[in-house]
Amino acid sequence: MDELRSARVAERMREELSELIRFECSDPRLADVDVTSVVVSPDMSRADVLVSLPAGAARRETAMQGLLAAKPYLRRQMAERIELFKTPELYFRPNAETLLAGPSLNKLMRRIRRGRPRE
Repeated sequence: MDELRSARVAERMREELSELIRFECSDPRLADVDVTSVVVSPDMSRADVLVSLPAGAARRETAMQGLLAAKPYLRRQMAERIELFKTPELYFRPNAETLLAGPSLNKLMRRIRRGRPRE
């Protein structure tokens, strides 16, 4: 597949998944989850979704369980929103960069979501 098309599909999937997780999933385990990027395989059968997870090992684990529970819903919604011949299978992975950044990045993201200035 064309690399440009693959990049466009990945970016569109990132936008839609981010919106779905943030605004349409009612699972409280997904409250602090953000989609950082999506990598689509050349044959469009697989999409690796890199997510930033909350700080703390227990909260990360529950967030990943929430993503796995929401995977069928998210894939179905992606099929409705993006017109593709075949909707890729979603595989969620923690983003290594955000794991290293830790709590400071999560604190900044929460502040941005709330629209509050620096305290």
